[in-house]
Amino acid sequence: MGEPDDVAPWEIALILGAAVAPPDATAVAALGRLLPRRSFMKLKAESLTNDGTALVLYAIAVSLAVGGQITPLSVTWSVIVSYLGGIAVGVAVASLAWLLLRTPRATIVINVTLLLVPFTAFMVAEMIHASGVLAVVVAGLIVAYINPAISTAASRRQAETVWPFGVFLLNGALFVLIGIEVQWVVHQTSLREIGWLVLATLAVWLVLLAVRFAFQLLAMPFQRVGESARPPRGLRTRMQIVTTVAGMRGAVSLAIALSGPLAAPDGAPLDGRDDIIFVTAGVILLSLLVQGPLLPAVVRWARFPVDHGEDEEFELAERAISGAAMTALDALAAENGISDEIRDRVRREGYERLELANARAMARERALIDAEVGAMEDMLDAPDPLADESVEFGDASMDVQASAIGVRGTTLQMVATSTDVDLEQRSPIIRHEEFARLKLAVLDHKREVLFGLRRSGAVDDMIVRRISANLDLEQVRVQGLELIE
Repeated sequence: MGEPDDVAPWEIALILGAAVAPPDATAVAALGRLLPRRSFMKLKAESLTNDGTALVLYAIAVSLAVGGQITPLSVTWSVIVSYLGGIAVGVAVASLAWLLLRTPRATIVINVTLLLVPFTAFMVAEMIHASGVLAVVVAGLIVAYINPAISTAASRRQAETVWPFGVFLLNGALFVLIGIEVQWVVHQTSLREIGWLVLATLAVWLVLLAVRFAFQLLAMPFQRVGESARPPRGLRTRMQIVTTVAGMRGAVSLAIALSGPLAAPDGAPLDGRDDIIFVTAGVILLSLLVQGPLLPAVVRWARFPVDHGEDEEFELAERAISGAAMTALDALAAENGISDEIRDRVRREGYERLELANARAMARERALIDAEVGAMEDMLDAPDPLADESVEFGDASMDVQASAIGVRGTTLQMVATSTDVDLEQRSPIIRHEEFARLKLAVLDHKREVLFGLRRSGAVDDMIVRRISANLDLEQVRVQGLELIE
């Protein structure tokens, strides 16, 4: 590939194509928040599924490069085994994790077991020549769905803190490895060859952008979107351009380039491996250094309509689970043997949280209306028009709720007394234990309602994760941190 008259074997070109084909899910997650919600989720799904396809193509290309015999039937069989085997292994490993984690409640045990799940799924799938990436994806999807049943609030908070750091370290290690390999390639290559490799890198990067945009145009007739939901032609074209720019390369491309065989079966060095590493590294750098900084400007140019669907779903879910918890509070208190004093205290906190959710929803809707009818600069300079109105709204709602539970006054004032308990003789320890017991029961009831909303399709899984994280924080605050020696 180095000289202009040299032509790389098509097997080497196929390895290079498999390396630079899949977009990187990590890069998409880092910059994809700039995109509309639907486009962001499509990019993440595309990244995960394309990883498995690229690795299957890579295995076929390596087999050809080292002299293996490939037939259309064997390729078809490899694809079938790769996908079906990967799905089967992912389901099996996730089921095993569910069986192992039904009983343990220790944070370290739960998280170590969950840490082993992706590695186990990948290794088992590779042993039977299936797609390790697809096995990990399937196992991860299942474990994420059943995670509330097999983990605790403390273990989930610990995992959500540690996992991003681990992903960052792994990606950083891959970039260090590619830097070492590229440096070695540069030292072993003449200046003229490096010039041709740079030109090849630019050509491959431009071809990737062109093919990505062309594929979206060709796929338009096959998209099952209702005519009423189909965006206008101009907006659709701008969305395709944004999606093209958002297709950056990263970790998987690095891994494929670095895992190429060093030599052929006869011991001779594999021709073109250094070229693959150089071109792949160049494409990754161009995508990150050019497409990354360019993406925010392209998104602003596209002028996507503001999508408030996620905020509305979040508010709907929060208000729904808070209202359901308040409705079931008396039954939960009776079931757990809670005194009236503690029940009233939890009810007061619950109504305050519900009022806060209502006020936030009203403030957001009012802000949208103000943004449509007035200039944003004037609105920021003027005193906040929502302050007094929100207070009046809260007071009015409090009056209604206070009257509903038999309390007088302009604000909700619960009387923390019980007719059959002398508060002066009541132990603060007992009151604390009752409060914790009832609070945990309320949180469990909120989770049940939340997961019911997810099963019915009323809220998205991302919304469920956000609210679950808040519920976990509340539970950790009630239970305290688990000491790990």
